[in-house]
Amino acid sequence: MNSNTVARLSAVMADYPHTLPLKTGQIRSDLLALDFTETKPVTKAFKPMVREQRFDVSELALATFLQAKAHNKPLVLLPATVMGRFQHGCMLHNTERGRLTPTDLVGRRVGVRAYSQTTGVWLRGILQNDYGVDINRVHWVTFEDAHVAEYKDPAGVERAAEGKNMTKMLQEGELDAAIYGSEMPDDPRLQSVIPDPDAAARAWYDKHGVVPVNHMIVVTEALATSRPDLVTEIYRMLLDGKKMFGKADANGIDTIPFGYEANRPAIELMTSYMLQQGLIADRVAIDDVLVARVK
Repeated sequence: MNSNTVARLSAVMADYPHTLPLKTGQIRSDLLALDFTETKPVTKAFKPMVREQRFDVSELALATFLQAKAHNKPLVLLPATVMGRFQHGCMLHNTERGRLTPTDLVGRRVGVRAYSQTTGVWLRGILQNDYGVDINRVHWVTFEDAHVAEYKDPAGVERAAEGKNMTKMLQEGELDAAIYGSEMPDDPRLQSVIPDPDAAARAWYDKHGVVPVNHMIVVTEALATSRPDLVTEIYRMLLDGKKMFGKADANGIDTIPFGYEANRPAIELMTSYMLQQGLIADRVAIDDVLVARVK
């Protein structure tokens, strides 16, 4: 590899089995080198990426990206999922305080890190469209702003007091339920609001044919415009990582889809949910946001 001709790009991604080969140098390129910034949790990189385009290449939550495009942020999406999961088991309640099911949520206080959090968007969409829950009659309690500065929470959404901890609030009864992301609390009292979430998720998948994508990869518009060859190469490297280590879940479903058509269903359904929930004002067309040369 000739260091004089290799482009050095700044990048941030979490440690997944399919991204680690890029971070350790196991997967390399003759065209580019990725200089990784370690950010834990990786969600802390989303705000500077959206607001400042701080990195050339970044992991980004799908809902954050769609909001960013709605506000004309210069980012381009690669059809490369780095984290996806079924969301049905991510809303918990404290069983010591009685059983809670989706039909019980109206009028209850439900915590979520941010109203625009991707997992929260997925779950509200599922509750509204598959369980008939009027999500506008749920009392939502948030703990952070959106990554996109222009977005403000809807009227009626409460911001928890500074220093409040969502899990402690749930344990002590200040919240009736709470939506979590990747890190679920280790407390056997906290159980899923949706009964038998694994079976519910499989039934939902059989009905919709959609993997609920959480995080994908974006690049700056400047990079996509000036060096489309490098963007194609980034995708190639990510795809090689998936081929080496990316695995389907226990049901044989690929939860990290790659490719234009493989990611279309999740992006289109997420867009519909975000429109329903007032997170974006207009539909963001998949053909307008994905890198054209990477299918």
